[in-house]
Amino acid sequence: MHDDSLIATTLGQLLGNRQWTITTAESCTGGGIASVITSVDGSSAWFEQGFITYSNSAKQQQLGVAEALLIKHGAVSEAAVIAMATGAREKANANVAIAVSGVAGPGGGSTDKPVGTVWLAWAIQDTDTVAKCYQFKGGRDAVRAQAVTRAIDELNKALSKKAV
Repeated sequence: MHDDSLIATTLGQLLGNRQWTITTAESCTGGGIASVITSVDGSSAWFEQGFITYSNSAKQQQLGVAEALLIKHGAVSEAAVIAMATGAREKANANVAIAVSGVAGPGGGSTDKPVGTVWLAWAIQDTDTVAKCYQFKGGRDAVRAQAVTRAIDELNKALSKKAV
């Protein structure tokens, strides 16, 4: 079994045990997290929906991310992914949300946000939303793949620590 399929299956078990649902809010991964999650047989029992919010206007319209927040912090920021995760969880009425925004490359990087910079956030019911910044190596496909895997893997770890 492919690693992503294995971690997505684990995620399904963790969510299924709680009878919880999940949603995704994705920018640089373009639906990759939702794709991996829905590759699991039976995922319709726990996958609610996915938001692909590549542009700032999509983040505002679909997830309710404030324009002022995006202007102040940028889309690739802790504040943005926390707002994306929170907005997705609320809009989908899901128990859990994963959000991602980053610079996959090959262009678009800057001194403070070089190519490979990816912010991930996890909004879990009755828990503070957590966000982490990663610096992934490689080309566009590698950065996106690493972001997908890390997003699901870190959520599995968080859910494993949280009592059912």
